[in-house]
Amino acid sequence: MLTPTSVFSLSQEALAFIEQKFQAKKQLARSREQQLFHVFEHELTAEEAWALKLLFAYMPANDLADYNGELFFNHVRTMLQIRRDMPWQVPDHLFLHFVLPYRVNTENIEEHRHIIHEQLAERTRNLPMKEAILEANYWCHEVATYIGSDLRTISPLTMMRNARGRCGEESTLAVAALRSIGIPARQVYTPRWAHCDDNHAWVEAWADGEWYFIGACEPEARHNQGWFGPPARRAMLINTRIFANYEGPEDITLADEWFTEINVLENYAPTKTITVHVQDVCGQPVHAAEVQFQLYNMAEFYPIASIPSNAQGEASFKTGLGDLIIRAAKDGIWGEMKISMANCEHIELVLNQEDQPLVGTIVDYDMVPPPAREGEVMEDLSEARIERHNKRLEEGIAIRAHYEATFLNEEAARKLGESLDLSADRVWNVLQTARGNSAEIAAYLSKATPLYGEWALRLLECVHDKDLIDTFLPTLIDHVAGALAVRGELTEDVFIPYILCPRVHYEMITPYRTFFQQAFTSEEVELFREDPTKLVQFIDEAWDIWNDLPNLQGKGTAVGTFELRAGDRSSLDIMFVSICRSLGIPARLHPIEAKPQFMVNGHFVDAPFTKGIVGNEAAVANGTLIILRDQAAASDQPAAAYYENFTIARLENGFYKTLSYPHGANNLYDTPLEMEQGAYRLTTGIRLKDGTVLTKLTYFEMTEVEETKLVMKYRQATQDIPVYGKVDRFEKLATWDGSEQIFAEFLGSQGAYVAWLEPEREPSKHLLRELSELKHEFDMIDAPIILVVGDKQWTTSFQPADYPNLPARTLFVRDSTYHLLPELFTVAQSSEAGFPHLMILDRDDQIRYMSSGYKIAASKEAMQILSRM
Repeated sequence: MLTPTSVFSLSQEALAFIEQKFQAKKQLARSREQQLFHVFEHELTAEEAWALKLLFAYMPANDLADYNGELFFNHVRTMLQIRRDMPWQVPDHLFLHFVLPYRVNTENIEEHRHIIHEQLAERTRNLPMKEAILEANYWCHEVATYIGSDLRTISPLTMMRNARGRCGEESTLAVAALRSIGIPARQVYTPRWAHCDDNHAWVEAWADGEWYFIGACEPEARHNQGWFGPPARRAMLINTRIFANYEGPEDITLADEWFTEINVLENYAPTKTITVHVQDVCGQPVHAAEVQFQLYNMAEFYPIASIPSNAQGEASFKTGLGDLIIRAAKDGIWGEMKISMANCEHIELVLNQEDQPLVGTIVDYDMVPPPAREGEVMEDLSEARIERHNKRLEEGIAIRAHYEATFLNEEAARKLGESLDLSADRVWNVLQTARGNSAEIAAYLSKATPLYGEWALRLLECVHDKDLIDTFLPTLIDHVAGALAVRGELTEDVFIPYILCPRVHYEMITPYRTFFQQAFTSEEVELFREDPTKLVQFIDEAWDIWNDLPNLQGKGTAVGTFELRAGDRSSLDIMFVSICRSLGIPARLHPIEAKPQFMVNGHFVDAPFTKGIVGNEAAVANGTLIILRDQAAASDQPAAAYYENFTIARLENGFYKTLSYPHGANNLYDTPLEMEQGAYRLTTGIRLKDGTVLTKLTYFEMTEVEETKLVMKYRQATQDIPVYGKVDRFEKLATWDGSEQIFAEFLGSQGAYVAWLEPEREPSKHLLRELSELKHEFDMIDAPIILVVGDKQWTTSFQPADYPNLPARTLFVRDSTYHLLPELFTVAQSSEAGFPHLMILDRDDQIRYMSSGYKIAASKEAMQILSRM
């Protein structure tokens, strides 16, 4: 007798496991039971009921706090209807894990699947599944393109409204688009590159039994092709997170209670598995030690994976063929080893240290990335397919440009400013930044300015740029009205950043002032204002710490966390600051330590929370660190640029936690840095052209109130400046207005920076951004910067005027055939790496530096070569 097939092909054991998880989440969310779980009172099919239970079973605490059950009920019904409507045959396990999930990254959750489905369904319904993937990506290209931005991930609808976003947002949109037509999709990412700084995210989609990769919002004419292909072959980890106890078939890096991380690196690069045997000083295995696999990137040793040791003291990790630091710790006792994966499979790590190395200890490591490798040879595409693809790209750009033309323009902004008696320049600045949300921001200004005067505009000016694209009128009214109601006698330098500003960290801005002003009695408000530690005590006693998804820490809204009576430590801290600001108590998260603080007599003091605190639980006094230039070093010692060539980390519970100084702070010599007393490590790094980094670790301590001076030391890199070839300065190029000149007239006589661009692609946009950031340095060198765009790479949406902050001697030119591009760039590896192609020429037209494709800081390397010449 055959056993009846269970719902979604799940066994009775699997259904019972989901039920168990579901009940655990119901218990966690008992304070919001009605808002969340009333949806089970609807008449549900078996599929609807179990799909809802699966979502709730693995739902992060922040989502239980921030959203209501109706959102998830509607999502389930929409996705099951899409599954019935679309022609694809998708197995149940793929549907449950890669189509049904409502969350991709850390984005705000909205009902967007049906909206995207309506735009894509008819375009894809009659295509083969593989072609539907490409078609969905053409649509993504029509609605959004790349721009660098801050750490908060915007939602797919906001991405569509804004028409641009960073790679994590592009891939979130593309995954949502594919799932909206019933195609399994997942966002994959390398947490950090090994051969250069930064990271990247893209998309894998499933069709007819196979996974393919695509560059989100950057379509190619076929699958498994993208500018990030060569960098991915040098990666040390490419992974994705699944909201379930997922069992493969992919390699599982981490099987957590509430999620699974899978490792897909071997689809892109050669791999090797390292097994770490963690022991104590007696040689006994250590169970439940945290084992971190740390990669050098952005001047810190970043844990690309953190795996607990098993009962035998083992932790295994599949990674690429580069260098790592492996550090394990338990109860503050640690061990560390630097390894080269190319010749290492097993190591023994003994936990025998409680304190860091002696003050003044210096350790040098060479961190070598996996070698560059050529990819598989792919069959050439037909000219017809290439032409069709290029036409689609142009059409996509034109569609997006047509939409962007609907944004409020400068003339409208100035008229609005004048009508409200506000600065026209300031109004235009916020409306220009708001892009597709500009009409909403204008409506807010029109309504709020007559009531609150210039404060309506000043509220907009104290949030992040990204907030202007997804914060709406009711939220803004709540904040400006609620803040002014409690201003009292506070000066502007205190009121604006620590009361008026609704932004606390990188959370989504939501209305909370009115809620918190009504949540407490007048007696409680007076008590908290007189002594904010009473509010700390109130939260400490009544709220539970709940940690599930690491990347969602600090993403709970203040009101949601308040109602749930639980959250991760970061979300509780944000809630505390939000309550303080709502009640008129100046508060913040410390700009470096991210600890909650409130103001007493003009000075910030730490909020003395006790739950969920890692490291020093008691408040400690601060000291001051002064970083000094190494006077004995060579004159070309780098500037002290945080997250670029140095970082500082404090020892906490056996691991070094990097302090969060502002990214791009690049002149920190002789600058007093306030730091808690404790044990620290200064990391400096010089990255060579092949991606190898020469690192130096200097250990030091901070003591109470004392000023500590530390000389910044870098490894010295002796680099020859080779000659790669020569260019013909008498070849002809066209200026942007169409006139023709010989190359020599652009070059000058002192050398030049020359780059061939593909302006619509992320690598070229990175290079243009780096040039803008290095404007001052390039202006000091006073060498010409020639940016070349060919006919095939030029698009109607690209205009040099859109890049006003480039160095003064920047010139855009046209090279219709790229005939001037040296043959050196057409060899297989450079050709596959793609644009931009960058070279530095000396005064004799010799090529002294070359770089192709995606490489963070290529312009800085090039500038250094140009300076030396």
